[in-house]
Amino acid sequence: MIRRNFRRCAALVLALALAAGLRPAGAAQAPKAPAEPAVSARHAVLIDAADAALLFAKAADTQAPMASTTKIMTALLLLEAGDPEVQLTATAEMVTVEGTSMGLRAGDLVTRYTLACGMLLSSGNDAANAAAIHLAGSQQAFALRMNARATQIGMTRTNFITPSGLDTQGHCSTAYDMALLGREALRNALFRGICGQTQIRVSYGNPPYPRVLHNHNRLLSLVEGTVGLKTGYTKKSGRCLVSACTRSGVTLIAVTLNAPNDWEDHRKLYDYGFACYETYPLDEAGSTFALPVTGGKTTTARLGFLMAPTALLRASPKNLRRQLLLRPFEYAPLPQGRVAGTVRYYDGNTLLAEVPLTVLSTVEVRPAAPTPVKKGLWAKIRERLNKS
Repeated sequence: MIRRNFRRCAALVLALALAAGLRPAGAAQAPKAPAEPAVSARHAVLIDAADAALLFAKAADTQAPMASTTKIMTALLLLEAGDPEVQLTATAEMVTVEGTSMGLRAGDLVTRYTLACGMLLSSGNDAANAAAIHLAGSQQAFALRMNARATQIGMTRTNFITPSGLDTQGHCSTAYDMALLGREALRNALFRGICGQTQIRVSYGNPPYPRVLHNHNRLLSLVEGTVGLKTGYTKKSGRCLVSACTRSGVTLIAVTLNAPNDWEDHRKLYDYGFACYETYPLDEAGSTFALPVTGGKTTTARLGFLMAPTALLRASPKNLRRQLLLRPFEYAPLPQGRVAGTVRYYDGNTLLAEVPLTVLSTVEVRPAAPTPVKKGLWAKIRERLNKS
């Protein structure tokens, strides 16, 4: 029991070793910038989700209506409100709305989670209205919350009026602001998990019964690595799309407003964006690290990488450093292949990659020393008589 408790405590302790000024083998020069894509969108932007670096922009700071991509903010506020399994009863005020719907009726029982699914997949205006009234009492009061959250995010040229994005005078944003909103929404694990699904099975009604909601975002199946986010369309706004795509650990966010060919625009933007990155080695492929082992045939285990660590970057790292995270020691046996540590690579204070370390060869338990046999009194007397 003592050993078990000590191991549990040791697991909470990280032995940190910092090595500054690493020189990755074969570091390449910054990749040559590809030709910028021609897109159909009137407004477009592409940013890196990690640092919001601007990779492409076309009238990205010009205000325009953004249709149902508005629901990114509504769903985010709903999921940030607390327990997603809180249930509410839909009212006539909530469900009386034009446009797309998830099929809510007055009297239906529905959870916050299901409303978020109804907004992000089915683009339900009824779901957005229900969320607004549930959280703030009215659309007008909810708009104040939306704009306050937008200010926190840094959306300086955005004005929310409706929770659904239906055309309303003064309801507008910019491609860049919507990219910032998408970046913030992706930090919410529940939001990210919903918007990346092509369909979700949920239950609602009176009484609730199972239904399947289908995602309007065709980009999920058209472009490799797409993880969301939201489509939109009205006659005034045209086709709008906020999307995100992840490849080799890098996530890019693209926004198009008033785009006749939005699917193709986003494919072009991602092909262009990822071509702006180069794969850089972060450490030697054969690098190994020692981990103290208690009770083993050897006193240390050798740890290493399953494959040489790399990072997809826009430019060669200038101040590469390594942080080694290990427990103070491990107990034998320690089988080959077990993950027993982590290496983090930074460029200055920016985390580039986090790579697991595995045991390269098994450390077996050291055999116990033989226990000496205690001799009885008569055995000792016989031994002495034999010697005499």
